[in-house]
Amino acid sequence: MKTRVLVVDDSALMRGLLSQLIGMAPDMEVVGAAPDAQTAREMIKALNPDVVTLDVQMPKMGGLEFLERLMRLRPMPVVMVSSFTESGSDTTLKALELGAIDFIGKPRADSGRSMENYGEDLVEKIRAAKGARLRTSMSSSTASPSLSTPTRPGLAASGKLIFVGASTGGTEAIKEFLLGIPADCPPILIVQHMPESFTASFARRLDSLCAPRVIEAQGNEKIEPGTVYVAPGHSHLLIRRGNSGFLTELAATAPVNRHRPSVDMLFDSAAALVGRKAVGVILTGMGKDGAQGLLRLRQAGARTFGQDETSCVVYGMPREAFLIGAVEEQCSLDDMARRVLGAICV
Repeated sequence: MKTRVLVVDDSALMRGLLSQLIGMAPDMEVVGAAPDAQTAREMIKALNPDVVTLDVQMPKMGGLEFLERLMRLRPMPVVMVSSFTESGSDTTLKALELGAIDFIGKPRADSGRSMENYGEDLVEKIRAAKGARLRTSMSSSTASPSLSTPTRPGLAASGKLIFVGASTGGTEAIKEFLLGIPADCPPILIVQHMPESFTASFARRLDSLCAPRVIEAQGNEKIEPGTVYVAPGHSHLLIRRGNSGFLTELAATAPVNRHRPSVDMLFDSAAALVGRKAVGVILTGMGKDGAQGLLRLRQAGARTFGQDETSCVVYGMPREAFLIGAVEEQCSLDDMARRVLGAICV
């Protein structure tokens, strides 16, 4: 049975383009296209789509307000379609917090990507959304880090580093993980599959919510305790040895597993240079990026953790890692920070 998709966008040109690209997939059917939230609401009632693509910016009722109502009254898989702007990225991150499964930027003529590649990415995200685990907005986003993340003796002085990879559903999973991490944590390096125009906003959002300092990596920063380094969307994030410790390194080389930044690239760097002093964590995500890298981390003596199926939005990357023996311990997202901190303190 084909996946039934409703396209919601105020631009007639964009509705037509998205409908055409989705309709080219043999396993998908565009059952309707709505110009605004009011029409979309009626179409959802009448057509019962499997997945909705939703414009972030719309007249009358905006995409966020409509999404919030939809997830409260009739939860269903939603893929946000966002502009590549700072305000667009902030709004998109809020949409993911409200329960959207994933997002994709609007196609741009200057992006260097063919429309065929854009269509493949769009269809892949819709497929993942249909099979994803729905969740509602989590109240922990407003929790005080000082109440939930007590310091633990020896964390910062352990000499260990934490490496985290995620994709679909990862923005909220990473936030939940970091809300359980105290300010005096070991250095944490993160790869989240995300376009370059979104990673700076993502880092700022995490920094405002979490006890550790969170920054978008710029390259050549000294890797220090109490700091979280988020890979920029334009480059792989690696580490290298400096005169007095490790430094961040960015590489704008070819995508790995179709991704740049790639989780495998980060984990491979950690396996080669950090070994048993590393802790690897693979969270919710579509595909297999990070699985082989996590295996190499474990083979190098690192502790490795994978998010379990029940708490994943998409049990793809953690599943692939688990199947090849890369995951030493599976655990739920709400227990992940405690387990990782426990591995550091031993």
